[in-house]
Amino acid sequence: MSYAAEISRTNPTCFLFLVDQSGSMAKPFGGEAGKIKAQGVADAINRLLQNLVLKCAKSDGIRDYFYVGVIGYGARVGPGFGGALADRGLVPVSEIANKPLRVEQRTRKADDGAGGLVDQKFKFPVWFEPTADGKTPMCKAMNVATQAVFQFIKRFPGCYPPMVLNITDGMATDGNPEAAAAGIRSLPSQDGNVLLFNAHLSSRAERPIEFADKEQGLPDDFARLLFRMSSVLPPPLQAAARSEGFKTGPATRGFVFNADLVSVVRFMDIGTKAASGVR
Repeated sequence: MSYAAEISRTNPTCFLFLVDQSGSMAKPFGGEAGKIKAQGVADAINRLLQNLVLKCAKSDGIRDYFYVGVIGYGARVGPGFGGALADRGLVPVSEIANKPLRVEQRTRKADDGAGGLVDQKFKFPVWFEPTADGKTPMCKAMNVATQAVFQFIKRFPGCYPPMVLNITDGMATDGNPEAAAAGIRSLPSQDGNVLLFNAHLSSRAERPIEFADKEQGLPDDFARLLFRMSSVLPPPLQAAARSEGFKTGPATRGFVFNADLVSVVRFMDIGTKAASGVR
């Protein structure tokens, strides 16, 4: 287990997001009124895409350290980017930088320097839009992901192992996804096996369980299933999780259960911490 390959333009890595787009994603996080899960996940992915673009921005332009893809699964299973990137799988980050679907103007609260808050406008690029329709064909989505990642490793055999992040709020409706998840995790680059992380989005107001290290104590069969489907965190990502205040050990997995929006954002940030080591 290495997970030490340098990430560069000639040896990029990839991030692939599997996003549940079933009808239940129209419900709010934690059973409370407010932002629905589909919108919250879309915002988190778009923010992360912008951060990856910024990490790759150098004086000579956007360097293709990463290839990134989104696979949505609900009424349909397939690539989730909109606009000029529609129907594209893994896309080099330079193309992502140059081809947002649109750029929105949003408002957030900011410190006014005098102890108060003011509305601050900012530009927010959008590549991926929220969708909530249909069932939860997670097995099919994982099979599509397996093919995409296999082709990437075939092209870049020495890459830092690709990372697949599955974000869902319910059980698969097309079978047991455990075997498909094992297939993803078994794909090897010369630097280590592909990493698969899973996050469950809550519709209940319960305390999240983040980066667990054992099945015992997890609340139900679905939690235990997602735990088994998740990769053990390699040492560099254990360190990243500890830097965010999580306790980790040799058995800690990339798994969050009953996640709220804050947990999802932290989960995604930690899951892509390998990005900090680009050259």
